[in-house]
Amino acid sequence: MSVPDPREPETCEYIHVHEDIVSQVNENMPDEEILYDLAELFKIFGDSTRIKILYVLFESEMCVCDIAQLLGMSQSAISHQLRALKQSKLVKYRREGKTVFYSLADGHVRTILDQGMEHVAE
Repeated sequence: MSVPDPREPETCEYIHVHEDIVSQVNENMPDEEILYDLAELFKIFGDSTRIKILYVLFESEMCVCDIAQLLGMSQSAISHQLRALKQSKLVKYRREGKTVFYSLADGHVRTILDQGMEHVAE
């Protein structure tokens, strides 16, 4: 028996579609729009600055000034990233006088971060 070349994609040796499995999986597939939205959500996690901001907010509610100081970045850069995080419903904010405080939107964000960390630590 020959050893497969790891550079070649793995394919079936002969074509035989398992109709029952394909049908069952197809029935359980989410709508295309849902899958698109999920892909867009994961794109937000593809930026290390946004991940840092989420971890900061994992620890404490903070204003833009404090986040910028902590991460050594400009307030403008932090505001830009917070806007993307807000649009993705990953962070929420509250106003106290002239100061706006940001926090994680809900427990789902914490779970996503926890599971991601667990995965990379394996």
